[in-house]
Amino acid sequence: MAPIYKVALVQLHPKPLSPAQNYEKAASFIRDAAAKGCHLAVLPEYHLTSWVPDEPGFKDSCADSVIYLNRYQTLARELGVCIVPGTIIESDGDSLQNIAYFISSNGEIAGRYQKKNLWHPERRHLVSSAHEPHTAFDTPLGRVGLLICWDLAFPEAFRELIADGAQIICLPTFWSMHDVSDEGYALNPDGEALFLNNTVVARAFENTCAVVLVNAGGPPEKGEKTSFAGLSQVGVPHLGALGRLGRTEGMSIVDLDMNVLRVAEENYKVREDIDTSLSSIGAGLVSNNY
Repeated sequence: MAPIYKVALVQLHPKPLSPAQNYEKAASFIRDAAAKGCHLAVLPEYHLTSWVPDEPGFKDSCADSVIYLNRYQTLARELGVCIVPGTIIESDGDSLQNIAYFISSNGEIAGRYQKKNLWHPERRHLVSSAHEPHTAFDTPLGRVGLLICWDLAFPEAFRELIADGAQIICLPTFWSMHDVSDEGYALNPDGEALFLNNTVVARAFENTCAVVLVNAGGPPEKGEKTSFAGLSQVGVPHLGALGRLGRTEGMSIVDLDMNVLRVAEENYKVREDIDTSLSSIGAGLVSNNY
């Protein structure tokens, strides 16, 4: 029988340029999730520093990224829980990279991914992973892939990961309700919520996988008036969105039944068709070479 994994969606409201404070809050949520029997805890993009690249201290606030990665590894080992610590900004010379990690329950790093599809304002500050392929990796929860925020808009990224066997795709995000122009916002103030809610579920259906999207949330006292989009959720075929949060800080725990993914693949045969297509392409290349 397929396992059921408990997944904690930790929708933090990060305080700008305050990695120590943000880490402590994240660790508190993760400890609570582990106490509730969770197998995996996922945090948002930029959860240590928030996204304030034009602030004078932003780059300095990213300087201790390795220290916090090590702390998450120690925490995962201590609690026996897998952790995706959102994203961590790392320096490579004068360049900054936006990195997501999957830390296994034994504290070891099972997967690493540098954000490929940068949102337009990010391109002044970050370096993309460019043409590196999307690859899945083995974890205690099976085969997993990592994507980040705006990657959600690129179905080919998901296709690469499921072609490599991914069943769960974790997607830390930092998505605002005001990420579009004033003209776009005027068309529909809830347009970004519409984008997230529809696309997460669509990606789950079209890839017979679970999409674990965890976004930053707003401060609780602002309620739904916050500009943070929130809406962390697990998209699953047949069932839709599980455990969806509102727009403020909080945590949701989802029971992810892997049997649902089996049923979806037996019905839709997406992976089977991808394997057939790849085999046909390979055969064509061989015949053309001879």
